[in-house]
Amino acid sequence: MTPADIPLSVLDLAPICEGGSAAESFRNSLDLARQVEAWGYNRYWLAEHHNIPGVASAATAVLIAHIAQGTSTIRVGSGGIMLPNHAPLVIAEQFGTLEALFPDRIDLGIGRAPGSDRAASLALRRDADAAEDFPQQVRELQALLGEPAHRQTVTAVPGAGSNVPVWLLGSSTFSAQLAAAMGLPFAFAAHFAPRQMQEALRLYRTYYHPSAAWPKPHAMVGLPVIAADSDEEAARLATSAQQSILGLIRHRPTRVPAPVDSMDGRWDASEKEAVASFFGAAIIGGPETVRKGLENAIAATDADEMILHSQFYHHRDRLRSYEIVAGIAKDWRTGTQPA
Repeated sequence: MTPADIPLSVLDLAPICEGGSAAESFRNSLDLARQVEAWGYNRYWLAEHHNIPGVASAATAVLIAHIAQGTSTIRVGSGGIMLPNHAPLVIAEQFGTLEALFPDRIDLGIGRAPGSDRAASLALRRDADAAEDFPQQVRELQALLGEPAHRQTVTAVPGAGSNVPVWLLGSSTFSAQLAAAMGLPFAFAAHFAPRQMQEALRLYRTYYHPSAAWPKPHAMVGLPVIAADSDEEAARLATSAQQSILGLIRHRPTRVPAPVDSMDGRWDASEKEAVASFFGAAIIGGPETVRKGLENAIAATDADEMILHSQFYHHRDRLRSYEIVAGIAKDWRTGTQPA
């Protein structure tokens, strides 16, 4: 596939910035969703996280409804719901409800990580061994979203027969192999764990078992992209995301901070290396740098789709980043060469 053939999507964590609020975050997310819909993006996904001051997307299904209600054509879904945090019946009912409200626009991406720290996991009443039963939970969820079987004693209402598309998400080879075995589309989270990306994609494609809904493997790659009008400005704006990750590394998560001119003196050598590893797949730069980075990533991964995560302090900078990428995608489709 050429870059012109690759759908581009958005992954949003509904960031709360220093001095901001969750309400402001939700307004910004809806504004971004409306803009990227107009710019031709394919999906708008929201991720479940808990106990992180800078992330407002904890009640993911509620926020999906907010975004879907305010848009009209873009697909909206989870990237993802952390299934071991929930009973499969509850998720089937939630997404069956969303599908009934917004037909043929809802995606259900699921993962097995907690999306939180240990304290939040305990507060969620998450079983310490819940992830070990993840494959069975996925099968149960699929059954609840499909047509009810003969003598089935529990039915998701709504949900049964909705056949909401289920995706598996992961940052390791486990979910890649499970997605292959179950014949499901797979999204790899290179936006925060790039190290195993190539091996996970290889295993997924090599051992893929076709299913009725997905006769061929379908891989989406999540990338952090920070685009601005120049390489220098993008590097400065990226310091907001770098500071956020530094807070997580130090186990002191914060709201998204304002960018700084330099990170010198804000981290030690090991912390700098850890943040750089986290951003190993990141594409940061002006339009030409981002164009080349995206083309290289598409060629290296042979992805069927790309989903981009962009974290900024100012909403206007996040909008501009996605606008720049939309312009690059338009050039690919029209065959326009960069000036």
